[in-house]
Amino acid sequence: MVIKPKVRGFVCVTAHPAGCAAHVQEWIAHVKSQPPLARGPKKVLVIGSSTGYGLASRVTAAFGPGAATLGIFFERPSEEGRTATPGWYNTIAFTKAAHAAGLYAKNINGDAFSADIKRQALDLIRADLGQVDLVIYSLASPRRTHPVTGAVHKSVLKPVGQSYTNKTVDTDKGIVSTITIEPANEQEIADTTTVMGGEDWEMWMQALSEAKLLAPGAQSVAYSYIGPEVTWAIYKNGTIGLAKNDLERAARNIDSLLKLHHGGGRACISVNKALVTQASSAIPVVPLYISILYKIMKAKGTHEGCIEQMQRLFATQLYAPTGPKFDAAGRIRVDDWEMRPEVQSAVKEIWPGTTTENLAELTDIAGYRSEFMKLFGFGLPGIDYEADTEPHVPII
Repeated sequence: MVIKPKVRGFVCVTAHPAGCAAHVQEWIAHVKSQPPLARGPKKVLVIGSSTGYGLASRVTAAFGPGAATLGIFFERPSEEGRTATPGWYNTIAFTKAAHAAGLYAKNINGDAFSADIKRQALDLIRADLGQVDLVIYSLASPRRTHPVTGAVHKSVLKPVGQSYTNKTVDTDKGIVSTITIEPANEQEIADTTTVMGGEDWEMWMQALSEAKLLAPGAQSVAYSYIGPEVTWAIYKNGTIGLAKNDLERAARNIDSLLKLHHGGGRACISVNKALVTQASSAIPVVPLYISILYKIMKAKGTHEGCIEQMQRLFATQLYAPTGPKFDAAGRIRVDDWEMRPEVQSAVKEIWPGTTTENLAELTDIAGYRSEFMKLFGFGLPGIDYEADTEPHVPII
């Protein structure tokens, strides 16, 4: 079939296998262009490995220090007349490239929140790797079936305490409008924390610890975002922010576990830059902020994508000779370039005057759209998008 992009709101419902493979190859090429990570990890578990920061972490671990990687993800294969999800094609491309480079790379497709997938992962690590020395936790899911209670919890992206009104942009149509979002109730707050907080990360680490599958000195890192004041009502101080607070609580508990029982290991949160991902595209207000941010940071020569962020995280923080640098709250900050005062003051200057009419002039909406389409394998150079393409590709 000839595969064309079909955008529905903040998601593209088609994905191009060859385009996704080209995107993964771009990321691999970037990592290989950097100095090798001689001090990097050797055996890595990536929970949420098929897109965004999770995939970039896996690419960095594999093609930097040459680590063996096990990826956990929940992606849909192709069906009759319907392509697979981009994460499916990304994983195939990564695995082929890793195997071609002589690297161990295996995958488990299923619900990472479930006890069954955890058991499968433990069994595979025990059989193939013995122990892992790095665990990346990078899940982004709208819902979670709790493995103990069986209850289904759904997350919401809402402010807390009072309604919130601000500008947003329809990135597909290029229309800037004002949006008002009503506050979450107590149940929605609790459900969002259950889905996006730290409980599942703790369950994974406890299971790995009890099974003696964590190497001495093992590290674990989960990802978060803080951002500027203009996004705080919907992010930092909203339901997702409260969930991220719980993620930080979990990080402290896991850090104590690793230090006490696993040879002085470490767990921490890495606060990353705002980027175009499938998760961020769904958050109101944030796409407009990202479009402005891209314009400013590209002009300053400080713009980074997912792979640049993760390569910098590994090289200058997690596996730097002097070790990572933490902020006052014990977090790694690779959002430091985004949060520079001169960058944020420029955002504040542009934000109020942004309209539908001047969107293309004041922001990098074109760059946002390009990055968004690349998530689904579209707009990559060298790909014939008019060619007949086989959508049914088995996972490796």
